Amino acid sequence: MKYRHEWKHEINESDFLVLKQRLCAVAGPDPHAQPDGRYLVRSLYFDNMSDQALREKIDGVNRREKFRIRYYNDDTSYIQLEKKSKYNGLCSKEAVTVPKETVRRILEGDSRALLESGQELEAELYSKMLSRGLAPKTIVEYMRMPFVFPPGNVRITLDYQIRAGTCCRDFLNMEAITIKAAFSSVILEVKWDEFLPDIIRDAIWLPGRRACAFSKYAACRSYG
Repeated sequence: MKYRHEWKHEINESDFLVLKQRLCAVAGPDPHAQPDGRYLVRSLYFDNMSDQALREKIDGVNRREKFRIRYYNDDTSYIQLEKKSKYNGLCSKEAVTVPKETVRRILEGDSRALLESGQELEAELYSKMLSRGLAPKTIVEYMRMPFVFPPGNVRITLDYQIRAGTCCRDFLNMEAITIKAAFSSVILEVKWDEFLPDIIRDAIWLPGRRACAFSKYAACRSYG
């Protein structure tokens, strides 16, 4: 499992406009973005009855993990199951594609659908749904503007218009009602492998802004 460095910053709209201009000048667009340079992300996060994933995030537990299912731009023909792990401040992500029908069955309470593909990550989620009580907990939706810089395998994202959905059964319903998150911040995320090039470090520098442990999942859980 490969771990990467990760920085997160809460920034305001003015910062967003400044960074967008800088990053367009020094970094390239993500090949998965739409022509306007952005895309919509919708994720379904899993947690248990005691909110273990949420509490471990808030408490800053050194080693933790969370599962989510995600698709982009309202396109449910390509859905991913992801497991994000944190250890000593570094992060890693494992992902596999899952059929829409499998997701639909999970939303209806049939977790056995995760065993039909033979994929290890799906089997792991199934096991932890049984052993730890993991279950769909909340929907998190937002717009993302991504940039890439090949040296250092750097990826920079600007996430905004963050919204929460409290009815997990609506995850595949693009018309479902979501609620604007209770904060207006833009979230800057920077991920890289062994080194962060100075040109990117300089481009993302903003006076008075420091790395934080912001979680879109935690922010959206304020609604339940």
